[in-house]
Amino acid sequence: MTSVRPSLRFATHRRTLLAAALVVAATAAVPTAFAQAFPNKPITIIVPFAAGGTTDILARVIGQGLSAELGQSVVVDNRAGAGGNIGGQMAARAPADGYTLFMGTVGTHAINAALYKKMPFDPVKDFAPLTRVANVPNLLVANPNQPYKTVQELIAYAKANPGKVNFGSSGSGSSIHLSGELFKSMAKVDMQHVPYKGSAPAVTDLLGNQIGIMFDNMPSAIQHVRSGKLRPIAVTTAKRSPELPDVPTIAEAGVPGYEATSWFGMFAPAGTPAPIVAQLNKALVKVLSQPETKKKLADQGAEPVSETPEQFAAFIQAESAKWGKVVKESGASVD
Repeated sequence: MTSVRPSLRFATHRRTLLAAALVVAATAAVPTAFAQAFPNKPITIIVPFAAGGTTDILARVIGQGLSAELGQSVVVDNRAGAGGNIGGQMAARAPADGYTLFMGTVGTHAINAALYKKMPFDPVKDFAPLTRVANVPNLLVANPNQPYKTVQELIAYAKANPGKVNFGSSGSGSSIHLSGELFKSMAKVDMQHVPYKGSAPAVTDLLGNQIGIMFDNMPSAIQHVRSGKLRPIAVTTAKRSPELPDVPTIAEAGVPGYEATSWFGMFAPAGTPAPIVAQLNKALVKVLSQPETKKKLADQGAEPVSETPEQFAAFIQAESAKWGKVVKESGASVD
């Protein structure tokens, strides 16, 4: 029987322990190395509404800044339909590697869960919040050929012609839709909702006078207001917009207590590694703090916002409770 010297056994044991330590160290370093290597290919931002609408406009502004900050191209992929749920489902099922992001809205992450009887994704469990990017007033606008110029005139006309005022939206359950439902409820008028697959096609029909009014997000309506193609009646926020200081709020123009604000935020699929989430949040916050980005958003009537993922998650929870109540009281529902 061959014996093994104690010194040789010790050396072998030492080499084994060293190898094990190296494996543990290498494994622990994987997330850090992964984060340092990210990104090494283009990033896609899924926008759940049609091109030309507010969500799309904001995503392209943010995407341009993010591309410069991360050194990779950022592609916007429009996936419209079902009030944002089609794009939301696609983003929720994407690989959780940081290369697919989602431009969510108050609709996709605070309204739809209360509105739709069946949701194709869970707004909380299926996403990792990165940061809110902007708050946006909705703007009550009318085709210039319509007979009303003020909130009071609109209410009087709607009461005299029940069901004949058509208001368009970017889709059932969107903030644009519920702004109209809230107006109907508080002003006690009967108006007909006409949903579209995004704000842009709704605005097209508004310009063509196929529908009379919209409670549109300001970024997709403000250029048409400035050109005289749409008539501004009121803003939905509690305070007037700095971009349209002469346009009153709905509350001060005849519906006391009325207030509705849209917001937009960036998400990654749930399970995205924490270092990647932190890196994307840092990059987005930096982009949103840049004077160029601030000006581009302000020109659209949007207010830049940045926060930590934890702050954004808490905000979403509060918004879900608020809008869930509005949906219930409005009686709105989508199969």
